[in-house]
Amino acid sequence: MTATTTPYADLSAPGTARRLLTAPTTGPLAALLIACVFFSLSTDQFLTGGNFSLIVQQVMVVGTLAIGQTLIILTAGIDLSCGAVMAFGSIMMARMAAEGTLPPLLAIGLGLLVCAGFGLLNGVLTEKIPLPPFIVTLGMLNVAFALTHIYSKEQTVTQLPGMLTGLGQTFPLGHTDITYGSLVTIALFLLFAYALSSTGWGRHVYALGNSVEAARLNGVRTSRLTIGVYTVAGLLYGVAALLLISRTGVGDPQAGQTDNLDSITAVVIGGTSLFGGRGSVLGTFIGVLIVGVFRNGLQLMGVASIYQTLITGILVILAVTVDQFSRKKAR
Repeated sequence: MTATTTPYADLSAPGTARRLLTAPTTGPLAALLIACVFFSLSTDQFLTGGNFSLIVQQVMVVGTLAIGQTLIILTAGIDLSCGAVMAFGSIMMARMAAEGTLPPLLAIGLGLLVCAGFGLLNGVLTEKIPLPPFIVTLGMLNVAFALTHIYSKEQTVTQLPGMLTGLGQTFPLGHTDITYGSLVTIALFLLFAYALSSTGWGRHVYALGNSVEAARLNGVRTSRLTIGVYTVAGLLYGVAALLLISRTGVGDPQAGQTDNLDSITAVVIGGTSLFGGRGSVLGTFIGVLIVGVFRNGLQLMGVASIYQTLITGILVILAVTVDQFSRKKAR
């Protein structure tokens, strides 16, 4: 009788093992596990359901921004305006709903559209003039920042309707309270992980990041795709704005000032190449958790916040260094 081959037999093949070891997410995942073990041994408070729920709550806003940032970086672009666009969207939603200018649901919808509009404008300026993404989004950062402070009149918006803060509510899961906003963020990661890995649109995004000319020769409408990616990213920034309001309970004109860099940090630590065409939303999710775990763990250990920033910076440099070495080996 001839032995049959199981579908799992290839896992022992040297080629498969090598691919697993060299996958962009393998290093970040190992770093996340090591960090969790270290902080579990360093403080009794870390390894609890409540603390893990808190970590996800703390990173859900930056995590949502990082999904949009991942899409753009995969096309070999970058977006420095995401935090400022999110802040403007949150102020618009909060003020219109609080003052009764629009019903809360319409205020949320308009805020999402405005954020998507910023993304659309970034994409059009990048593709149609064309201008470097760094310059376009740097300029848009200043535009969105100024509009936020002009529209808000430097005032924090309070007494918001429940519809705007509903995603900050919790429900029990075992002995742990989970926020609805955390579920929204996780659902978005799953949605875009699927879109990038299992749809024609996702394959085109990777092709665009690898080579614009090659993608164009293979029938990809590169200009249209780039504008679409920036627009989708802008819409995600609008969702992040709503999550921000639900977490803080206010519309804060000072919000989001470092979130652009935090989102890029999460993307890079998660193994996505700044040169485009390589990486994943799953890696970004791991990168977001790494940042959250380090900051939470160091805080529980009583380490000053400035050292948390120092360690995050070191992690970014290491991640980019690894990416450079892997690119050289690929050549």
